[in-house]
Amino acid sequence: MRSMIVPLSRRALLAGGAGAVTAAACAPARRPPTELVVYKTPTCGCCTAWVNHMRGAGFDVRINELPDLRSIRGAHGVPDTLASCHTAVVGGYVLEGHVPAGDARRLLAERPQAVGLTVPGMPPGAPGMETPDGQGGPYETLLILRGGGTRVFARHG
Repeated sequence: MRSMIVPLSRRALLAGGAGAVTAAACAPARRPPTELVVYKTPTCGCCTAWVNHMRGAGFDVRINELPDLRSIRGAHGVPDTLASCHTAVVGGYVLEGHVPAGDARRLLAERPQAVGLTVPGMPPGAPGMETPDGQGGPYETLLILRGGGTRVFARHG
């Protein structure tokens, strides 16, 4: 049997390449995971406000209410010194406290070798800690390193 080779014109080759580039550009971009599991106490109102902030930013939130969060923090490598009022898990990372959604998205996009992020305490102006006058002081989001140390991940206010 004789092999038939059909020559391609330069125009057909370019059209095929352009079609492949267009198809790749239209393919859905891989988004970081958005399922967020939150652990909070039943009576915390600021935790609910933070959950609403995260939902508004597109995270799919599942809430677990517990009387005490120390065991959850310990299981996820959050030192007591970095504790806040709620703990969340997303994409293999922990978010402790009032971490802004933009910082969580950046964490998921960059995927550093770390435990996660924390905003220790409850700083005024952080998501869920908004003040009636809209004012808040500066605060930092810290990257929790695997050895328990931290470094500044983002500055706000």
